[in-house]
Amino acid sequence: MRAAEVLSKLGAFGLKLLLDQQRGESSSSAKRRARAVELRTVLTRLGPTFVKIGQGLSTRPDLCPTEYLEELSELQDSLPTFPDEEAFACVERELGFPLDSMYSAMSPSPIAAASLGQVYKARLKYSEQLVAVKVQRPGIEDAIGRDFYLLRGLGFLINKYVDIITTDAVALIDEFARRVFQELNYVQEGQNARRFKKLYADKQDILVPDIFWDYTSAKVLTMEWIEGVKLNQQAAIEGQGLKVLDLVNIGIQCSLRQLLEYGYFHADPHPGNILATPEGKLAFLDFGMMSETPEDARVAIIGHVVHMVNRDYEAMARDYYALDFLKPEVDVSPIVPALKNFFDDALDSTVSELNFKTIVDGLGAVLYQYPFNVPAYYALILRSLTVLEGLALYADPNFKVLAASYPYFAKRLLTDPNPYLRDALIELLFKDEKFRWNRLENLLVQGRQDREFVAKDALQPVLKLLLGPDGENLRVLVVKEAVRVTEAITFGTLIDSYNAAPEFLKPLISNGNPAGPFKISDVEREQMLELRDTVLRIWGLLRSSDTFDPSLLQPIVQVLQEREARVFGSRIAGGVSQRLAARLLQQLLRIPPAPVPGSS
Repeated sequence: MRAAEVLSKLGAFGLKLLLDQQRGESSSSAKRRARAVELRTVLTRLGPTFVKIGQGLSTRPDLCPTEYLEELSELQDSLPTFPDEEAFACVERELGFPLDSMYSAMSPSPIAAASLGQVYKARLKYSEQLVAVKVQRPGIEDAIGRDFYLLRGLGFLINKYVDIITTDAVALIDEFARRVFQELNYVQEGQNARRFKKLYADKQDILVPDIFWDYTSAKVLTMEWIEGVKLNQQAAIEGQGLKVLDLVNIGIQCSLRQLLEYGYFHADPHPGNILATPEGKLAFLDFGMMSETPEDARVAIIGHVVHMVNRDYEAMARDYYALDFLKPEVDVSPIVPALKNFFDDALDSTVSELNFKTIVDGLGAVLYQYPFNVPAYYALILRSLTVLEGLALYADPNFKVLAASYPYFAKRLLTDPNPYLRDALIELLFKDEKFRWNRLENLLVQGRQDREFVAKDALQPVLKLLLGPDGENLRVLVVKEAVRVTEAITFGTLIDSYNAAPEFLKPLISNGNPAGPFKISDVEREQMLELRDTVLRIWGLLRSSDTFDPSLLQPIVQVLQEREARVFGSRIAGGVSQRLAARLLQQLLRIPPAPVPGSS
């Protein structure tokens, strides 16, 4: 009977897709959107197994067009609550004691419900501490097991007879089933919470509830009660004197640590699973769906971001081998024009100005067109950051998640021993001459919002890296920039002095040249002044920092006493001297302006 129900509903939907294809309507975005809405409705009616499958598909841009990704991401874990008597009986049966001997009070009805279980607010009898008690829906394990059994049989038929689907359907179903069954084991969820707390709750802005193991089993989970407001309730958050963007920034920095530092991350960070506490902390809840990023992939992801920022599309395409998106025998050359077309159209200035969802949608379109197989961890990463950016955009339409990520990448640059990663981060933060100082300014602006940011502490490892054996790339960059900045400040000061001079003196100073005393183009003049102003703003940010004091310069004084620093200093002095001498010679040898016809 269940097989007939599933096949009839999914078969009817599949028949509509087939008719759309025969009519030539399958490429219409409006038609795909309408079918995506229908699929969301069908999956909701089929129950929790299919809701979970739909949520899984919403993270797979290699399997679904953009319209389906967006609609399926709106699937809710909602079913009617089951009777409270059954929930209380489950608690007593699982924990082995009468309810009133464990809890002095418990809410008569659930305060939250989802497809797999529901949550009650209670008070422990022995300590009077408030807790949340999560109880699994009766019979859910059997129902989900039956559905996946049927789907797995369907997967075998698809693999054997449907050539248009290149992905291994059975492997895909097994992947979804494994994740759903992990969510059904509440002991595993408690262990996930404990591991997450150990890795990330060392930061004062992050809160993870404690698990009460004496009151936890495979079907009952008791954890510390957290008072807070959902992150999408902006008015309530601001009513507590908090700012949504500050909390989202905390979430982004924590997410980047999860994804790229330890590799163990919360894979379901929707607004209901992240709370803002009255103290301004970010509380993570619901650790049923977790994932891990392999160590090699973490480095490859940062390299991929570097190549994206620098618009190195051939390197981006090659990254898909390291990320395990493509088999080694697949030729990536046709993918390069697709990446170039998307990013060249989408980017007017810099990647940091692009919102993350635009990147995900564009990459998703590319992934869907070519034989990609996106690993589960990567799909969940995209989902995590997209959710956080969505919360930020709700509060500030101009928020850019990539720009907010630069402070994290800067910290990794200072602390990571991996030389490849250091070079990649230097390239990411500073290679592009046009945006280099803007990124540094952005780092300081974002860094001031980070309670752990102290300019003095950050300076020491920078100098150590700069003068160390692995710092030659950075030294070359610093010498070049020192020359540019010195020239910009010198000429900027001279230009300002000339502009401030009395009008009768200007012809004498410029030797009659109406363009002024300096032989530089208008474009070059504007670039110099812009660089000078940016550097002065950065100095102003440092001086206005709460942590600024004259001792900031102490690490520089200490390092200047070392031989490597003196050699490096002579390189800078030589470069500056040569540049200024060349400029002076250019001014002295410039061609005088031609006389105006008819003038005396």
